[in-house]
Amino acid sequence: MKIVFWLLLTVPALAAAADGGWQASGAGPALSNRGVQVSSQPLRPAAPVGGTMTDVYWRYTLSAPAPTGLQVRLCSENRCVAIEGGSGMTRGLTNVAAGESLRFIWLAEGKGRLFPTLRVVSHEVMVNYH
Repeated sequence: MKIVFWLLLTVPALAAAADGGWQASGAGPALSNRGVQVSSQPLRPAAPVGGTMTDVYWRYTLSAPAPTGLQVRLCSENRCVAIEGGSGMTRGLTNVAAGESLRFIWLAEGKGRLFPTLRVVSHEVMVNYH
C-alpha cells in the first residue's frame, strides 16, 4: 500500500518535471538521546546533473512511532528546510544546485535517553530540477 501511495504522489511530479530528476535512498541513523542532532549520510545523484532543484519529495520510515518533539530537517550543503511527517514534498530547496547532496537531520527535543532507541529504517528523496 505504501508503494502505491508513493507512486501516486510522485508520478504526476515526474511528468511535470521539465528537465530531469534523481532519486537516492539509504538506511538511516539511530537516535538514542534527546537534544542531540543526528544526520543521515548524504544522498546524491548517481551521475552529475546540472540545473537547480524545483520540487523535492521525501519519505522516511522509523522503527517506532515518532516521539513527541521530533524535528526533522532536509538539508542541502547551505540550506535546510523543516519537514513534517514521514513523506511529502517541499519547494524550500528551490534554486539549490541540482547536483548538491541532501541529508536528513533528526532531533528529538528535550534531554535524556530515548528508550527504546529510535532507528531510521530508511529514508529517500526524489529531486526534480530544471
